[in-house]
Amino acid sequence: MKLILLIILFISSFFCYSQKIYSVNYSNQADVKVFVVKYINQADLNVFKVQYANQANENKGLWYFVNYSNQADKKIYFVDYSNQSDLKIFFVDYPNQAGWRNKAKKHLLY
Repeated sequence: MKLILLIILFISSFFCYSQKIYSVNYSNQADVKVFVVKYINQADLNVFKVQYANQANENKGLWYFVNYSNQADKKIYFVDYSNQSDLKIFFVDYPNQAGWRNKAKKHLLY
């Protein structure tokens, strides 16, 4: 019984799209190039930085920044200009404000 439970838990972990993020130093190392906008209405995604990795689950804008690139689900690079980015984000103050504003770009973080 424990073996079956362990197998189900292992398989279900593949279907959780966690958002463990690592910020790289060079754009060619990144999976996604990100620009932080000044106003919430300019963003494709509203992001809330969580304190613990287990709080960052699914693809809902709850990000946990890891210390090493091999721990990350996605590597991002912060660009200086909006036109260089794949994704525009806005950092929000509360977790219930996080989420996608432009769902057409949701595939970038899967």
